[in-house]
Amino acid sequence: MARPIWTGTLSFGLLNVPVSLMSGERKVDLQFRMLDSRDRKPIRFERVNADTGEEVPWKDIVKAYEYDKGSYVVLEEGDIRSAAPESHETVEVETFVDAAQIDPRYFEKPYLLVPGKKAEKGYVLLRETLRSTGKVGIARVVVRTREYLCAVMPNADALVLMILRYPQELVDPEDYKLPTGSVSDYRISSRETAMAEQLIESMAGDWDPTQYHDEFRERLQQVLNKRIRSKGGTAKVEDEPAPREDATTNVVDFMALLQKSLDANKRTPAKKAGTRKTPAKKAATKATKKTTGKAAKATKKAAPRRKAG
Repeated sequence: MARPIWTGTLSFGLLNVPVSLMSGERKVDLQFRMLDSRDRKPIRFERVNADTGEEVPWKDIVKAYEYDKGSYVVLEEGDIRSAAPESHETVEVETFVDAAQIDPRYFEKPYLLVPGKKAEKGYVLLRETLRSTGKVGIARVVVRTREYLCAVMPNADALVLMILRYPQELVDPEDYKLPTGSVSDYRISSRETAMAEQLIESMAGDWDPTQYHDEFRERLQQVLNKRIRSKGGTAKVEDEPAPREDATTNVVDFMALLQKSLDANKRTPAKKAGTRKTPAKKAATKATKKTTGKAAKATKKAAPRRKAG
């Protein structure tokens, strides 16, 4: 049975609902240990002084902030506690906003709010009111010593507390060179737009997350199981060749790619959501390689040779 991260109250207005904060994610990554290849013994990472090379015990380790190269200011535990908020047991909703207003990039980590004993009425009241209004509660919560911005939202029978990133944690898209302007600036015809919409519609389906799996982890688990069964045998693992990066240009026949994708979808019934590769994707990929390959060759022939030196 999982233990709650903390127990406290979910507060909105004058209402307080006793809740427990439970983890909403499950780590499924395969964990590896570092071994000495000579004798297969685990490697221990030690805390050593960068100058003397001597191991430093935990009691002598302090936290510091490097404000300039090689210059540090040390923080005591009391300093950190003084910066932490006083309330550690309340999810205090400050405002309610339309769920659609929150940029998905702000969502970081999910938790589940579980109602305490005899707290079901307030829990259900908030959950169903959020659902009917399409709102989410924006709140603050302290987990251990850090305060987080979060969103309280309904999901099936649960209230989910989603940790949010602060604005300064997001990269501004304007930091990168992105295509701006109107569709006409890129000479996209109305026929290309219509065909793209038709292709998307032909590949549309319902979102079913159960159809998707971490295939890399599953394949790696199979390799590990095979190694374990062979009691340390060295079963050869074939590495997939890395995709070759071909030179590309803007000479891409989008109409041809769209038409081939649509034709492929018409010939073969669309598969259910979650199928790893669809005929449309294969056709589009093949056409892309063929088109970009020709463009790369043309670019290579046209490019003048540079003189050595």
